[in-house]
Amino acid sequence: MTTQETLFSKIIRKEIPADIVYEDDLALAFRDIHPQAPVHILVIPKQPIAKLADAESGDRALMGHLLLTVKRVAEQLGLSNGYRVVINSGSDGGQTVDHLHLHVLGGREMNWPPG
Repeated sequence: MTTQETLFSKIIRKEIPADIVYEDDLALAFRDIHPQAPVHILVIPKQPIAKLADAESGDRALMGHLLLTVKRVAEQLGLSNGYRVVINSGSDGGQTVDHLHLHVLGGREMNWPPG
């Protein structure tokens, strides 16, 4: 399922600046402008999917690629002690931008339970 024009669409097209830490044909990773940890990266698919609940079986390869991108970015940023990956889906899940994105949080010990 495709989504409407979002802030992330403009970042993908380089119409809005972002501190990009990784990019390939399928994904883009950049620093969150309101970090919740010393390292807070957003990993997004270039193909717009509004939220995780909208992903379909045809998106299987892309979804796997996003997780491998998280791993690559975490290694690149030296998160050898671990990190947390969060996907908010829908308004009750805390999603504020209607474009699937994975939060990579690290650089400190994470607490449990989260929010």
